[in-house]
Amino acid sequence: MADYNGIIELDPAHTAIGFVARHAMVTKVRGTFSDWTAEVNIDQENPSNSTIKAVIKTASINSGNEDRDGHVRGEDFFDVEKYPEMTFEATDVKFDGDHTATVTGDLTIKQTTKPVTLDVEIAGSEVDPWGATRVGFDASTTINRKDFGLDFHAPLNSGGVLVSEKITIEIEGSGIKK
Repeated sequence: MADYNGIIELDPAHTAIGFVARHAMVTKVRGTFSDWTAEVNIDQENPSNSTIKAVIKTASINSGNEDRDGHVRGEDFFDVEKYPEMTFEATDVKFDGDHTATVTGDLTIKQTTKPVTLDVEIAGSEVDPWGATRVGFDASTTINRKDFGLDFHAPLNSGGVLVSEKITIEIEGSGIKK
C-alpha cells in the first residue's frame, strides 16, 4: 500500500469542493465552494484513528450564475446569514486497497447533522519539483438536500421539480504531506 500516513494539508489551488444537482429534471448544474478549511490526519496502520474535518463557508458558493447563487445563499436554501458554515467530520476511515477508501462521517448543514459515506479514489502520490509529496484523490457522496432543511420546492408541469432533491457532493483533492 502506498504511504498516505500523517498530516495532509489540502492545497486550495488544486482542490475543488463542489456539487451537482439536476435543474428542471433535464440538465445538470455544477458549483463549487471557494472558502473552506480542512484538517486531514491519516493513520494507515489504524485507520479508525484517522481524523478528517472540513468547514465550508456557505456564502462562497459559485455555480457560474450570480442570480442562482444569490437564491441559493438565501432562506430557500443555505440561509447563509443564519448558517454561515457547513461541516464534515469523519467518524470512520477504511482503506479498501491501495487506491480506494471509504470515509464515513457527520455532515452538518443548517444545524442538521446526518451520517454520509464518501467513496474515495486515491490517485496516488508523487514528489513535486520542490520536494513536497503530493497526494491526489477524488471523493463523492449523494445526499437528499431536504434531509438537511434545504426545502425549496418548485413543481414542474410534468410532475418533476425545478431543483432535484438528490445532490452529489464531489471533492477533487490534492494534498501535501507534512
